[in-house]
Amino acid sequence: MKSEDIQVVAFEIILHSGNARTMVHKAFEAMREKNFKLSNENLKLSNDELLLAHKSQTNLLQEYAEGSHIDMEIILVHAQDHLMTTMTLREMAIEMQTLYEEVQDIEKRNQTRGQKGHRISSMV
Repeated sequence: MKSEDIQVVAFEIILHSGNARTMVHKAFEAMREKNFKLSNENLKLSNDELLLAHKSQTNLLQEYAEGSHIDMEIILVHAQDHLMTTMTLREMAIEMQTLYEEVQDIEKRNQTRGQKGHRISSMV
C-alpha cells in the first residue's frame, strides 16, 4: 500500500473521530443543561461518526490481512490514538449521562418531598 493511501485512511479516521469527539462534547453540554434527548441524539451522531472511522480502519486491516505491506507512519499512529481516545470519551459520556439522570431524579424526589413537607407544616 502506498504512503499516500495510508495517509488518506489516517485522515479519514482523524476526520470522523474528530467529528465524533465534537458530538460527544455537545452531548456533555446538553447533559449539563439536563436536555437528555439532545444528549442522546449527539451520542447517536457520535457513534455514527465512529462507525465511519472504524470502517476506514477496517479497510486498512483488510488490506494488511490480504498481504499488503503497510508502513507504520506517525500520522496513522496519531489517527489510531485519536480514534481510541474518542471511543473511550464516548463510553465515559454514556456513563456520565446515567449519573446526570440519576441526580435529576434525586432532585425531583427531594423537591416533591419538600413541597409535601411545606404543605403539611403550613397546615399546622
